[in-house]
Parts: sequence; C-alpha cells; structure tokens
Amino acid sequence: MQIVITGATGGIGFAIANHFASAGHQVVLADLQAAMIDSKVADLRAQGYNAAGIVLDVTDAASIAACTAQYQPDILVNNAGIQHVARLEDFPPEKWQQLINVMLTGPAMLSRAVLPGMRSRNFGRIINIGSIHALVASPFKSAYVAAKHGLLGFSKVIALENADKDITINTICPAYVKTPLVEQQIAAQAKEHNLTEQQVIEQIMLAPMPQKAFIGVDEIAATAAFLCSPAARHITAQTMVLDGGWTAR
Repeated sequence: MQIVITGATGGIGFAIANHFASAGHQVVLADLQAAMIDSKVADLRAQGYNAAGIVLDVTDAASIAACTAQYQPDILVNNAGIQHVARLEDFPPEKWQQLINVMLTGPAMLSRAVLPGMRSRNFGRIINIGSIHALVASPFKSAYVAAKHGLLGFSKVIALENADKDITINTICPAYVKTPLVEQQIAAQAKEHNLTEQQVIEQIMLAPMPQKAFIGVDEIAATAAFLCSPAARHITAQTMVLDGGWTAR
C-alpha cells in the first residue's frame, strides 16, 4: 500500500514512515523542508525500503493539488504540526491563524483531495495525529488546543460520511512525546512560567500523567499500523488515547 505522511521528517512522522516502510509499504514523506526530505528518504532507501518524498505545504491549495496529482494514497497520515505558546492577548493573530491552518484546515483539505480516490477503490485509511490537548486544555495554548479539539470533531464527521465504504478515519491522541517540537515547548513554557526546564517537565508536562513518562514515537507508529490492519477494519470515528492514564482523572 501507499502511505502519504505529512510532517514526515519530524520525530513522530518519521517514526510512522519507518514503521510502515519496514512492513513493506511504499511511504511518501511529505514536508516543507526539501533538504530534510531528501535526507530522510535516503535513510529509508539505504535500508532497502520503498520511499519517496515531496515538498508539501498543507496550508496551500496548489501544493495539495500537486501532491495528490502525483500520489493517491491508500493511507493518509495527517501529522504536520506547529506550536506557539502565549497568553491570548499576546498571541499574534497571524500566528493563531497559522496553527489552525496547519493542524485543522490542512488535514481537512488534504483529506478532501484523497477521499474521491479512496472511495473509487473502496479502501482508505485516514489517521489524524491529534494530542492529549484534543481532550484537555493547558494555558497559553489556545490555538493549538482549538485546532486539536476541532480535529476530533472533523474526524468523526468524515468517518460518518464515508461509512458506506471500507474507509476509516481515526485520531491518535498522545500525551507529551519527546520530540523537537516538545523540546521547544519546554523552553517556551519555562520562560512563560518563570520555571527551569526540569521544573516544566515535572510540574507541568508530566504532573497530570499517572505513569509520569513521555510517550514513545514507536508507540504512536505501532498504533497507526494497527488502525490500518484488518483487525481494525471496524474501528472508525474513534479517538485512540495514549496518555498514561491522564484523562482517567
């Protein structure tokens, strides 16, 4: 099968790409950073895997059209994400809109572009990478939380619209994952809260999580693979929460 993964050069995206490639699928790494795409594709090909890459801006209609003209995937993983941490009154409006465009409108428009092909083939899997913040909130993350909450509702609607075909749409929502994006958040939160970075990890990030651990990218990749397996063919419109017990409180 062919899998297109957005934000594929980052920690979560590349882990998913590597997992699917190692299982014998063709993976297409879609990202904004051309040099990073080339490097990551080369890494996969060096292992004998079937990998390709394409520059994709999920906020740009022409870029989405160019991607889907070249690739009509069996599986789409909407993973691209960005973060900005600030009080709402200090949040640049253009930055607020950018987060919504990347993490909510982008997945919607990319799904819109690939769904006709999936429906014609009577098969498709769309996996949206959400967050614990699709279910709970944290201060100073209004745009991110709004986008991820919206992604859950979007996923459920599209799953219902395509339930007449062998197409499923699900969202994976991990608690904090130790990726470069989270590393940046640690520094930003330390500044915002006037704490050390270790205090941010202990008092903010892992404090609500009973297991007191970061989620591994391998866990997310394996969950994505399970959602694409025959055993999960009737799992749709669901939220797969990898949170160490956070939302049980």
